[in-house]
Amino acid sequence: MSDIRIQKTGEPDILQTSDGRLTLSVPIQIKRRSGRKLVTLPNGETAPVRPWDVAPTSIQLALARGHRWLAMLESGEAKSLKEIAAREGIDNSYVSRMVNLTTLAPDIVAAILDDALPNHVTLFDLAVDPPALWDEQRERVGL
Repeated sequence: MSDIRIQKTGEPDILQTSDGRLTLSVPIQIKRRSGRKLVTLPNGETAPVRPWDVAPTSIQLALARGHRWLAMLESGEAKSLKEIAAREGIDNSYVSRMVNLTTLAPDIVAAILDDALPNHVTLFDLAVDPPALWDEQRERVGL
């Protein structure tokens, strides 16, 4: 069974048990900066954080909508894409295209969230009839 413990002091350590399992100990420190919590490693490094004042891109918003609408379908909150479209007051083909975004390869989703997609890639390229295979999606996007 895995278990996570947060140590604020000490040295990094690796322990091996007789059954071959490893326990990795990494002391961290949590600091608040401008209302955000940052994890500081023993060497003083922190991961870069995304600024709060950066507005999401249209592709990021579309991805979020697609996941929200898929969750509504899966939870039973909505019975169909047509019902979601009626609630939102939009065309059901738009809802369908945004839900298509939930099938994208994880690295493409990460590129969307990091705003690191190639400049030539549009929402239309991603949402309209995306290939089922992730390798084909990557080819289409150019990743």
